[in-house]
Amino acid sequence: MQTGSPHADELDLELVVARAAQIAGSVLAAEAERVDREAVWVEKGMAALLSAGFGGLVVPRRHGGLDHGMLGLVRVCEQLGRECASTAICYGMHCVGSAVIAAKATHEHGQRYLEPIARGEHLTTLALSEPGSGSHFYLPETTAVADGDELVISGAKTFVTNATHADSYVISVTAPPDESGPGLFSCLVLPGDAEGLEWGEPWHGLGMRGNDSRALTLHDVRLPQAALLGEEGDEIWYVFHVVAPYFLCAMSGTYLGVAAAALAEAVEHLTRRRYSTTGDTPAAQPVVQHRVGELWAALERTRRLVYYAAEAADAGSDDALVALCSAKAEIAQTGAWLVNEALTLTGGIAYRENSRLARALRDIRAAHVMAPTTDILRTWAGRALLGRPLLAE
Repeated sequence: MQTGSPHADELDLELVVARAAQIAGSVLAAEAERVDREAVWVEKGMAALLSAGFGGLVVPRRHGGLDHGMLGLVRVCEQLGRECASTAICYGMHCVGSAVIAAKATHEHGQRYLEPIARGEHLTTLALSEPGSGSHFYLPETTAVADGDELVISGAKTFVTNATHADSYVISVTAPPDESGPGLFSCLVLPGDAEGLEWGEPWHGLGMRGNDSRALTLHDVRLPQAALLGEEGDEIWYVFHVVAPYFLCAMSGTYLGVAAAALAEAVEHLTRRRYSTTGDTPAAQPVVQHRVGELWAALERTRRLVYYAAEAADAGSDDALVALCSAKAEIAQTGAWLVNEALTLTGGIAYRENSRLARALRDIRAAHVMAPTTDILRTWAGRALLGRPLLAE
């Protein structure tokens, strides 16, 4: 895969996944420990992915992209997550932003954003979360006020992944409420070099420490009306038809990769280590065999759910929403349990500070708290199954 228009073989998903695994095993693996230890942005990993043609993974072919949907995103993020969860999340947010821009792209959006994204020359990301909205990221308070041919944007965003490194940011805004009722929620694409952007200090998390997440304050940022994605008031459509599905797939794939790597690490240790007293490995013990079999089965059935959810979403199936919500909730629950069990099985050697399994445990713990949280996803799935309004209080 190279920059520029994709060749036919580059559109084959298995080849794309194999190339992602190759980059993960070389570039990402070499950087993962340093990225975590120093909490620095994943510059080398992102550069390698963009230069190899992965920038346009979900961009439509008409704009020069690889035209893979949510299954492609899951599988690529899974490979990246095996080596570096920070790179996987940074790349995943780029892909989600790309999908949002592409969903109702104008000719200008295609030329200015999507074609450079597909060429690996443009990095984008999401900026939806706000200090006051918490997990309700779909209810922005950042305002967009029309002023002639421009929109004046004021407000604050939090937890912006790829902060200061992206060339554009997909943001959510609301029109100020008037006497007739609440404002309309909309999505915009914000150039990274716009005037009036103020970035906060890096936010240092327990895990996934290389995503350079920061707060962003927008001080009367002026954008042309062409920055609007879709129509005014389309934000809820974007959230549930593009943002949430692609985001859930990126997250699910990332955490699948973390969990799979943890199991592989445990198996490698259990089959390599030998007791000096007996000459046996821990793998010779029936209880260890039983527990490893249990871990594999839990991971594999969760992987099948995640793949099914992505395929259902790509196909527009009726149960896609329930499957997507459940997939991210399941990998959060199964993944955290699996990594913790893998650490227990490998004992003191893995319990040391910043071992690979310790890092995996810190990384995967984010799965429960990154919005939509596990509790919200379970509730959404239940409401959808019971025919209840998704956003009911």
